[in-house]
Amino acid sequence: MSSQDHRCPALFISAPASGHGKTTITAALARLYRRQGKRVRVFKTGPDFLDPMVLEQASGQPVVNLDLWLGGEDHCRRQVALAAAESDVLLVEGVMGLFDGEPSSADLAQLLGIPIVAVINARGMGQTIGALAQGMLAYRPELQFAGVLANGVASPRHAQMLRQGLQNARPSVPLLTGLQRDMQFALPERHLGLVAAPEIADLDARLDAVAERMSSTSLANLPAQVDFGTPPPERAFPRLLEGKTIAVARDLAFSFIYTANLDLLAQMGAAVAFFSPLADEPLPECDAVWLPGGYPELHLPALQAAQRTRSSLRAHAEAGKPLYAECGGMLFLLETVIAGDGSSGQLCGILPGQATVQPRLQGLGYQTLKLNLPGAVGEHLRCHTFHYSRAVVGAEFIARGERLFDSSEGEVVYRRGQVTASYLHAYFRSAPRTVAALFGGARA
Repeated sequence: MSSQDHRCPALFISAPASGHGKTTITAALARLYRRQGKRVRVFKTGPDFLDPMVLEQASGQPVVNLDLWLGGEDHCRRQVALAAAESDVLLVEGVMGLFDGEPSSADLAQLLGIPIVAVINARGMGQTIGALAQGMLAYRPELQFAGVLANGVASPRHAQMLRQGLQNARPSVPLLTGLQRDMQFALPERHLGLVAAPEIADLDARLDAVAERMSSTSLANLPAQVDFGTPPPERAFPRLLEGKTIAVARDLAFSFIYTANLDLLAQMGAAVAFFSPLADEPLPECDAVWLPGGYPELHLPALQAAQRTRSSLRAHAEAGKPLYAECGGMLFLLETVIAGDGSSGQLCGILPGQATVQPRLQGLGYQTLKLNLPGAVGEHLRCHTFHYSRAVVGAEFIARGERLFDSSEGEVVYRRGQVTASYLHAYFRSAPRTVAALFGGARA
């Protein structure tokens, strides 16, 4: 294909910091364009699991994470270029503030060549918005900016003050629109992220309401086209899981699953069979199990009552079959989990131990992991951790993650028989032979 085949209108939605409303605005734009009959694809910067759920409901299309450290430049460029070839508009939501992190949202926006919309919460701010916007533009002049979207505008007079400040900036910055202050459109949050989309009963009504507000602004018109070029070729992954069936827990308690991880399992030859512990479904016929992260602590009564799921998982582990558990999935394997409100649940007991949800964050950030499993020596699995619980696990630990920007000890990886568990969320593409070893695949 020529690069012409991979042109598409696109915007990169960012902000000076978290809490300015990036996800609400990105979701509203996706819903607005979808209501216009456009094919909308949305991407989320970074390792986040929760924002993509909201963005999927807004756009009606799968949302893929773009993470330069976890996945690499070529993987990010490929995903976006392929989406551009079959979409009418692309939206990318940034993470944290525009320049926060290494790599940052700014790095991704520059790599992809997408103009940035700076969402700024203007509550308690007037003409100073011009100085803030000018600083964002001047910090890295090579970036392209579409303008500012002011969130939380109190009145027409407030909007006039904001516009005046942006006109006084050097260079002047266009005010794309100002959304009036209306808390019913704020998406509810838990910990440092949003509440999962399925838990927000009126999410569609909220998205439709904000989309309606934006339908009379300049953003109702599609942005300028971006040429994403020919997508880089996909890597060739060894088919070390050929003929294997991997059972994957997927429901409201276990929903932290990167789309790229499922794709990698398929590329390596595995078939995936989903099951729901919340629905007390027994394991399907399988060779290995993946228990991804999520919020099991919010569903302790249902998980404690899930006798069929728990007994089939125990039988799987006792038969010496591979079981890999991440974060919330690891909690499900323990004997007891104590939630933040003090309630507790007796869970699988496959790993002896207990986890207790703490009032403060216990782990956050990127880590690399080297597992000396047969066939996987020399690889480094790239991971991310985010959890509020603290676990005491009575199992051998075989490795520790290495923090990317910190010399303190990383997360412990526990192993008992063929059961492997940790707080780490792994990005499978970064170490395919390690993934094959975790799921009992052939050696390279």
